[in-house]
Amino acid sequence: MSYGVSAALQAAVYGQLVGDTALAALVGAHVYDAMPPGVLPSLYVSLGPEVVRDRSDKTGRGADHDFAVSVVTEADGFQAAKAVAGAVSDALSDADLTLTRGRLVGLRFVSARARREEAGTIRRIELRFRARVED
Repeated sequence: MSYGVSAALQAAVYGQLVGDTALAALVGAHVYDAMPPGVLPSLYVSLGPEVVRDRSDKTGRGADHDFAVSVVTEADGFQAAKAVAGAVSDALSDADLTLTRGRLVGLRFVSARARREEAGTIRRIELRFRARVED
C-alpha cells in the first residue's frame, strides 16, 4: 500500500470543488480544506476525515480513499444545505481528476448523512466518497 497519493488526491478534490461554477454560485469562495480563523460564514463546505485501505495487487500499488465532504449551515432548514450537497456530489461523482502523484482510477459517491448539531442551530450534511487510486 502507498499513502503517498493522499495529499495529491486531497489537493485535486479541493481544486475540483473551488473551481466548480455551480458550487461557487451557492457558497462563493467558502470551500475549506482548513477552517479559517474567526467567524465562519452561515453556509460553507469543508473537507473532512479520510480512511484509506490497501488495494495493491501483483500489478502495482493502489488504495481506496474514503473521504468526507461536509456542508454546514445555520439556516433554519436543510433546503440550502441540500442544494449545496447536490452541487458537491455533481462536482465530484465520476470526476476525472488529474493528480500530481499517482492516478485516479475512479471516484464515486457512497453515502450522505444529514443531521442537526449544537442544539439544532446548525445543520450538517456529510457526504462520503470513495476514490480508487494507483501509485
